[in-house]
Amino acid sequence: MDDNILNWESVEGSPYPLGVSWGDGKRAYNFAIYSKHADSVTLLLYKQDQWSRPVYQKSLDYLKNKSGPIWHCRVPLEEAENAKFYAYQVGGPSPAAGFNWHTFDPEKILLDPYARAVFFPPDFDRSAAINPGSNAGRAPLGILLDPIVCIDHSKPFKLPHHESDLVIYEMHVRGFTRDPSSEVDEEHRGTFRGVIDKIPYLQELGVTAVELMPVYQFDPDDGNYWGYMPLNFFSPHDGYSSGTEPCCQLVEFREMVESLHAAGIEVILDVVYNHTCEGNQLGPTYSFKGIDNSTYYMVTGDPNYPYSNFSGTGNTLHTANRAVRRLLLESLRYWVREMHVDGFRFDLASVFTRNSDGSINTTDPPIFGQIAADADLAHVRLIGEPWDAGGAYQLGRNFPGTKWMQWNAAYRDTIQRFVRGEAGNVPDFMTRIYGSSDSFPDDLVHAYHPYQGINYVTSHDGFTLYDLVSFNHKNNWTNGHCNMDGHDDFSWNCGWEGDDEVPVDVMQLRKQQVKNFFCLLMLSEGTPMFRMGDEFLQTQHGNSNPYNQDNETTWLDWQRLEDNHEIFRFFKMMIQFRRTHPSICRSRFWRNDIHWYGVKRMVDMSSESHSLAYCLHGSSQHDNDLYVMINASSQTLKFGIHEGFAGQWMRVIDTSLDTPEDIVEKPSITLETPYYDVGSHSIAVLLRS
Repeated sequence: MDDNILNWESVEGSPYPLGVSWGDGKRAYNFAIYSKHADSVTLLLYKQDQWSRPVYQKSLDYLKNKSGPIWHCRVPLEEAENAKFYAYQVGGPSPAAGFNWHTFDPEKILLDPYARAVFFPPDFDRSAAINPGSNAGRAPLGILLDPIVCIDHSKPFKLPHHESDLVIYEMHVRGFTRDPSSEVDEEHRGTFRGVIDKIPYLQELGVTAVELMPVYQFDPDDGNYWGYMPLNFFSPHDGYSSGTEPCCQLVEFREMVESLHAAGIEVILDVVYNHTCEGNQLGPTYSFKGIDNSTYYMVTGDPNYPYSNFSGTGNTLHTANRAVRRLLLESLRYWVREMHVDGFRFDLASVFTRNSDGSINTTDPPIFGQIAADADLAHVRLIGEPWDAGGAYQLGRNFPGTKWMQWNAAYRDTIQRFVRGEAGNVPDFMTRIYGSSDSFPDDLVHAYHPYQGINYVTSHDGFTLYDLVSFNHKNNWTNGHCNMDGHDDFSWNCGWEGDDEVPVDVMQLRKQQVKNFFCLLMLSEGTPMFRMGDEFLQTQHGNSNPYNQDNETTWLDWQRLEDNHEIFRFFKMMIQFRRTHPSICRSRFWRNDIHWYGVKRMVDMSSESHSLAYCLHGSSQHDNDLYVMINASSQTLKFGIHEGFAGQWMRVIDTSLDTPEDIVEKPSITLETPYYDVGSHSIAVLLRS
């Protein structure tokens, strides 16, 4: 190149990529930030231990440092003076000038939405971002780091992928190992490395994917232990790393993913792209509000309630805006390309169908098409929570992501109701066991698959499985909302409320009901998911919504594994049973391979019925035949075996029996008569070669 030809980008900076990047052979930083409505943008750089006073400050000139809606600049390394952190101050039209959708405050220190890691100074203070005036020295800052140094890209990686054997384990990173009973190294408790230490346990249990509750950086002062109040969409949560160096959260997250992959376990992230931790007009200004409020959030035009609230948390991201969609797509690509995750579960995904005015786009919401057309996202697992807090319920065919998997709340509700003994549920119960073909039809027009439905009985949002059989009513008083938050689920305490001085017979029934729930989950067509700790009767003492309980309420008590090892054994063997019988989970519905029966030959569909049986033929899948008998009543029922003849069928599962007879690896008990007595509140499964 002719030395006399000026390189504009070397002087003005580049509008792409957004965020901070290296340029000119690592001799300079490039900064780029989107703000369509700003009239001033100032870049601030800070040294280590000097986070209240910038070591470098640059006011961007729109005639030189702006391209369209993107402000940008180049900072040579020698001018950066070994800075470790960065932030912005942004000014623009004020609400007083009639622009009620703007919330610019040039005094506020603002976090870059594209920051790859976030630093919280010792004096970090949420209230400083709420109250008038500067929050210098008390604001979160982006970390200036070289991702090439932080992440070793030389390591080869291989992504595991599961189909008929996919079993998802919902996990909270901190709660999984935070309790001392986890017996992981003290410095690893509640961190990504704590998860690594427990991988042998996950392998023994047999799960093939972990779905991590939010690990994106969230506000540590917001009191949201679950993590559903995101601050940034690119950085791992700093509280989940065991070290304090700037790259720790990146390095340790990658180590966790690589270790899980080496064990054949997929990593799915529960992601929150429907709102942020900035809340409504009373909430803090950390980033998006101060950078370009009307771009990033849906606004109402009502000065008393300026933010649309389809998330239930104060604000709703404006995903109908192309700049916001770009942010979300680049975030997804980053976690796939750089962090190698296998998929995403989108919290309140129906928000993506909202137009700018809050109405629902039922034809073609742009973000779904953009995700589907993206080469980096084409192979990853996409799971939607097909509703939002504004009443958009779009389960199954009504959800616009036609290839997405979906949390099937209809399955949860029906199974809970049937197992606790509610009458009148047999027809709906059959539909859920069959794979919810009403919601995921495979007709010519729709061509859905049963595995697209994520079947679950419990999740983080509600009772644990043990609490589901131990409490008739929620016990959420410690959350601070007068027990008005959360819900009861369709629970049944088995005759004794709570966990104090439980009679022996009640405890026996509770364990039997837990086995019934998990047995049905593993026998159902569709993709199963269960929450961490259910396999050893973890309890939250009846708290169905412990979103703000960072304590023993939500931390796994690993002593319960030892106390309830027979339940762990049942879960482990049921997972193995499902994996060894591919006839259960198929790409297509069972169709003619299933024959439905009742106690007698015909299914009892009456409103008082509590029983069902079916025979699933496996020859088309090169599998054995299964005969399943389900009794949710309070009486023992004598089921007729309406296929084959005596001597063909062998018992493999009976949830009414004690371990190890409740489930056997190699069945040896052959039925000598064409009948089987199924105890009250129990399930029996027979096998025919």
